[in-house]
Amino acid sequence: MSHSPGTDRQLLTERAYATDDKLSIRHRTHELYTVPQIDFTKWVLDCITWRGDEVVLDIGAGPGLYFGPVRARIPHGQLVAGDLSFGMVRRQRENRLAAGSGLLNTDAQALPFPESVFDVVLANHMLYHVPDLDRALAEIRRVLKPTGVLVAATNSEHNMPEFTTLFRRALLLVTNFAHDRQFGPVLNTAGPFTLENGLGRLAKHFYAVARYDIPSTLVFPEVEPVMAYLDSMRDLGEGQLPEGITWEQFMDVMRQQVRRLIGYAGKLVVNKLSGALVATQAGGFAGEYVAMLKQSWF
Repeated sequence: MSHSPGTDRQLLTERAYATDDKLSIRHRTHELYTVPQIDFTKWVLDCITWRGDEVVLDIGAGPGLYFGPVRARIPHGQLVAGDLSFGMVRRQRENRLAAGSGLLNTDAQALPFPESVFDVVLANHMLYHVPDLDRALAEIRRVLKPTGVLVAATNSEHNMPEFTTLFRRALLLVTNFAHDRQFGPVLNTAGPFTLENGLGRLAKHFYAVARYDIPSTLVFPEVEPVMAYLDSMRDLGEGQLPEGITWEQFMDVMRQQVRRLIGYAGKLVVNKLSGALVATQAGGFAGEYVAMLKQSWF
């Protein structure tokens, strides 16, 4: 079980996601600077086929970014949502699109529902924050109907490589080129549940898993949006810095690098690779195949 900053429950609920302020900065950055422009929420939900009467559980729902698009797809269904952070649940309750939905403070590792309740479970950009991922996936499978599907958006391990390069250079500069030091990926943008390793993790719990990728880029013509985006990840990144290095020192060097790059090229281009993993026992994209197999058995 990992004890990294990304799965530190106290850090996540009391600082990084105590409110949606910093998360909103990142979402807004992706909306404004992604090329080509993508409605990522719509793209994720369109990875599965909807009937309109599904019972949906959105775990790690944050402020409720998926509430409106989900409700539009289930006019005769029901939405239940929750988050481990009380601050996020309070924000959900302020969201007018949550009207008529069940909202609760919940832990993905111990879902408070009986077996086989939901047609769809959404776990978008949150499974890499779960300390015991296998326990959470077992819980998700338990509450899904046999024909239900899990939709889990996440990042590739190769997401935003330009930032990783800049992070490493900044650390070398701020430590006076201490080349003998080996540093991990500060502000890791991938985490322990990625498009790559997520396939195997899901396959331990589900019969069929499909991967859908959507590459794009962030194009920054100015320095300040880059720095605001990076600073929004301070709660998760600060603890990964070497001892004796402050966040302010690190960010000063990052600013210098970003300013030089934009001054030289006129923009900073950061390549993104995100996507969605869809898993099921006998529904969704695997439904027809599973039904055919059953017929061949009898």
